[in-house]
Amino acid sequence: MLDFIIKKYAQLSIPEESGKKIGLFRTICSIFGGLIVAYLSMCLLVFIIPGTPGESIIIPLMFNTFAWAITALWISLSESKLIALKRVIFPTILLSILISFFLIGN
Repeated sequence: MLDFIIKKYAQLSIPEESGKKIGLFRTICSIFGGLIVAYLSMCLLVFIIPGTPGESIIIPLMFNTFAWAITALWISLSESKLIALKRVIFPTILLSILISFFLIGN
């Protein structure tokens, strides 16, 4: 089992041969990963901006489309599939932890 995981890890870490093809994996990671990171950052901004959630939702809503586009571009420009996967997982975990701290603190 461990050998299988190491082989898959090595296969994901191989850089793309041609820079002209983005690939289906990186495209899916950039679309859905960018969406998840953008919505989590929007939720975090609602907690950070002072005021009631109804009043402070305007800025995160405007920020959401910009954050989604920038995050999707950042993920799609990664060199390998493993880097694209890490660029989805690490910000998602970090933003989820920060949001949980704000929820527990209230």
